[in-house]
Amino acid sequence: MKRSLFSLASVAVAAALLAGAAAAQVPAGPKLAVQAITQVAPNLPQYTKVDQPLLRDGIAKATGGRVEVTLSSWPERNVNGPEVLRLVRSGQVDIAAAPLTTVSGDVPMLDGVDLAGMNADIAQARKVADAMVPVANKELQRLGIKLVATYPFSGQMLFCRKPVASLADLKGLKVRTNGPSASDLIKSLGGQPVSLAFGEVYTALERGTVDCGITGAGSGNGVKWPEVTTHLYTLPLSWSTSGYFVNLAWWNKLDPAIRAQFEKTLGEVQEAQWKLGVEATNDGIACNVGRTADCKLHTLMKKPMVEAKPEASVGASLQKHLADDVLPGWIKRCGERCAAVYAEVIAPITGIKYAAK
Repeated sequence: MKRSLFSLASVAVAAALLAGAAAAQVPAGPKLAVQAITQVAPNLPQYTKVDQPLLRDGIAKATGGRVEVTLSSWPERNVNGPEVLRLVRSGQVDIAAAPLTTVSGDVPMLDGVDLAGMNADIAQARKVADAMVPVANKELQRLGIKLVATYPFSGQMLFCRKPVASLADLKGLKVRTNGPSASDLIKSLGGQPVSLAFGEVYTALERGTVDCGITGAGSGNGVKWPEVTTHLYTLPLSWSTSGYFVNLAWWNKLDPAIRAQFEKTLGEVQEAQWKLGVEATNDGIACNVGRTADCKLHTLMKKPMVEAKPEASVGASLQKHLADDVLPGWIKRCGERCAAVYAEVIAPITGIKYAAK
């Protein structure tokens, strides 16, 4: 028994020494106040289950309190999304997160990571994102910005106030799109794309200004779109692949030990967010359509939506629209360099080739 107690004590001492060594990696020094803006709403699990515990609280703990992150969601700082890169570039915030398509007006290359109709599953979306980070950073470097981590939202689906059982049913409907490539896809399908800030979509759906909106299965639940829509077409058109961006000058000036800890923490954030993307997609659908037993992360809707499952042939149809309209539209906005990047980096992963017309 004595020997057992001695062993336990030895383990405890070793653990304490290891903890001390970890803390010693970030030496004592002046405190660092960091401004960060992430996520489109403060109640999303991407914010409450990842950003708050890991990015805000985790970095403070890992640095012994040297780093204090003031974390806000977009609405709390009156941010709509497209201006995120400008806020980072100007140094008004140190770290910010946004869907790549939302900020692609400033850097069109970013939209190519998750074109509408391109990534049928989240595993492929991750492969494309990983492959494109070095390419994206070459573009962003000119703006004084660095992409330090990627993540998805839940599968981007159609929330509609009219019956939609297939992509063909979108013909003639007004659809709020979540980026340029989604607009190209909706046009290709015979619908009318409508550009609206995320925070304005609920009211537009409620009033019938738009017939459908595209957002994540979970994100739509978080902002209560099921209250003003009736049908959920459960085909992921994309994953709203997003990024955490930092001001490059600020990043390069960080104490090397602090920067190393940020890299470690953001790596943990990235892994947690990609894992959550799978969970949030399935959970969001379940909560929206009233499957009580499978609804754990989001809010179970009192009035369940009608679940419209995609038809078996939809994959081939999407690939055709991607090749004929979505890809050419992106390359027209982005330039011939993007055609080369697609051929070299993305096509080997997707298996879909771009043919210039």
